[in-house]
Order: sequence, then structure tokens, then C-alpha cells
Amino acid sequence: MSGAIGGTQLLRELRELGVTEGGVLLVQASMRRLGPVRGGARTVVQALRRALGPTGTLVAYTGTPENSLSSRAHREATAGLDRGALERFLAAMPAFDPATTPSSPTMGALSEEVRRTRGALRSSHPQCSFAAVGPEAARITAVHPRSCHLGEESPIGRLYELGASALLLGIPSWLLSPYHLADCRQPEPPTQLYRCRVAGQDGTAEWAEFEGIRFDDRHFPELGSAVRQSVKFGEGWVGAAECFLVPVAPAVDAADRWLRERRNFPPH
Repeated sequence: MSGAIGGTQLLRELRELGVTEGGVLLVQASMRRLGPVRGGARTVVQALRRALGPTGTLVAYTGTPENSLSSRAHREATAGLDRGALERFLAAMPAFDPATTPSSPTMGALSEEVRRTRGALRSSHPQCSFAAVGPEAARITAVHPRSCHLGEESPIGRLYELGASALLLGIPSWLLSPYHLADCRQPEPPTQLYRCRVAGQDGTAEWAEFEGIRFDDRHFPELGSAVRQSVKFGEGWVGAAECFLVPVAPAVDAADRWLRERRNFPPH
């Protein structure tokens, strides 16, 4: 692959950006913006793990939004179906299995590569799962209640507690998934009923209904701009991608303050 970058260059540039050994790192990545890489997503995951070292933990969002009947992805997939076709589509939907269900194609190749990495663990949420590999993987993924997609009891809550960083690799600086934790901390956030396909106790597919917060990221560009005024982001380039290294807890705290000031809520 002419002009493609390799693992040695990736490792050097990740370290120049500020990725250090022993940390917990959530990665959100666009392989397209990164440019050609010899070995593709596997090489990038290997470089990330080398940068983190044996005591570091790599985390990725491995969501399956198509599995939720209220998601935009599901609505787009079923748009225009008549009643009979819709019933057949729903009956054929596979049950979510944390061990085998691929992450959505919309999550990107790097997310799926983390999920498939030997030794990786994955949380059990049928719509908003996370995968992690490293010493803190079990702590991050073990508990993920269905009603807590991206809140305090989710893997994002564990990332906050562990002082994790987030690497936005070719992703805009405002498109930070942990900002949803700040959304969850607001008084009386909007909720909705979710319905997802899961495996029952006998292994057959069934529907699970649960209530959870209704998420929207349309405010993220404005929120992200405000956060960057008070929180220092690492900035640099990895391959052809502009990258940001974000301290999760300070960014979430700043987002929480911005949301409360904007909506006149008392301090958390």
C-alpha cells in the first residue's frame, strides 16, 4: 500500500499527542480521515495498546443502534415497509449477544477491531455497549443497566471515575460521547420507552422494554466550544487526521456547568 503509514509512525505520533502508558483511553476514530494504514484498523489498535503499555486500558463504543426500535438507524431501515413486511423484519431481527453481535457499521472499523481484540470484554447493553481491553476492562464493562445507556452506572461513568482520557482521532473536538454523562446529570432529563431485541433465558430472541433518557447531540457543537474555553485539550496529528486528547472528567464537569447555567439549574 503505497504511502500508507505503519505502526511505528502511529506509535510515535500517539506519544507526541500525549497518550501515555498506564492510562485508560476511550478512542473515537475515523479510519478514513486517518488515511491509509498498513494493516488497517488492527495496526491502529496495536499502536494504541503499545502506547498505553501493559498497564493501560483501551476502550471503544460498540453501539448497536439498529437494535432499538426508537433509533434513527432502525427507522431508516424500516422506512416504507408495509405492515406485513415490517412484522417479518422485526421477527427476523437477531438477539443482541455481547460476545458475538458486531458493533454497528456506523461505529467504524476501529470500534469493531477493539471488540474483536483477544481478551476484550464488552458491556451488556443491547443498544449502547462498550468494549475494553486491559487491566481495567472488567471494572469498566461489568455493570451496564439497560435503563442507564450513558449515565453514571454505564461504562462512561467508570471512565469518569478512573480519570480516563478520550482520543478523538479524526473526529471533531465537540463530538465527545462522554458529554452525554453531563446530559444525564441534569435535573429531570427527558425520558422515553425503549424496545430492543435480546436473548431470553432459554436463548431465544425476545423483546426487552425499558425506560431511559432520550438522548440528543444537536447541542454538542455549542457545548463543545464552551468546554474548550476552560479545559485544555491535547492537539496534534496522527497520520492525516487532526486529533484531540481530552481529559474526560474535567470535560464532563465543564459540560455539566454549561448545561446548568444555560438552563438555570442549581449546581450539581
